Amino acid sequence: MIILKSDHEINAMRTAGKLAAETLAMIEKHIRVGVSTQELNDICHDFTVSRGAICAPLNYRGFPKSICTSVNEVVCHGIPDPRHILKEGDIINIDVTPIVEGYHGDASKTFFVGNHISATARKLVKVTEECLEIGISKVRVGARIGDIGHAIQEYAEKNGFSVVRDFVGHGIGKIFHEDPQVPHYGEAGKGVRIEPGMTFTIEPMINSGDYRCKILKDKWTAVTVDRSLSAQFEHTIAIRGDGSVEILTLP
Repeated sequence: MIILKSDHEINAMRTAGKLAAETLAMIEKHIRVGVSTQELNDICHDFTVSRGAICAPLNYRGFPKSICTSVNEVVCHGIPDPRHILKEGDIINIDVTPIVEGYHGDASKTFFVGNHISATARKLVKVTEECLEIGISKVRVGARIGDIGHAIQEYAEKNGFSVVRDFVGHGIGKIFHEDPQVPHYGEAGKGVRIEPGMTFTIEPMINSGDYRCKILKDKWTAVTVDRSLSAQFEHTIAIRGDGSVEILTLP
């Protein structure tokens, strides 16, 4: 069941979304060679709590940390670890979801570590961010959810990359994961029709190689089957009562 939000509720979600954006902007200066993913987790956790918010991932369905840190071939749900030290040339996606007054704000961004980044990694990250922008451009009242995924898939594959199928965007509000699901692939004109009051994430995960992934023994970390690089960007989107589209997770 899709839970439609009033403009008042969307305003409350905007506060959570703004904190998500501020968290990603804050953590960028801490991403460097030699830092552990656990350190990044702790910095984000303290930042979130200091603003009176809650880190939604912590203990969510057993997830043990406050953010997700997905490095190189990790597609999503990477678990911060004091033993995982970032090195020159890595790419890392940081996914944050603060809860403010009961509402979730969900956003992620892929960052470069150091200065010596491969051409493939640079292109992948650029195209993935553009995929998110293209997906958002398809959101309008009367359009279909499939229009979003079709546009993302077409652009990613045109650039020689593949789109992850196993993980998708999702409705969001007082509940972390609601309907509808928002695939980043598929057919235009298919799926749920977009209407005022919907709030959902668009979060394409794009791989430099095979689109398939597998879950590691920790039951969370998803990696590409061929160990190719994966990147992701995410925003939370709202459609207001007047039909206007708002990105809630902008700085």
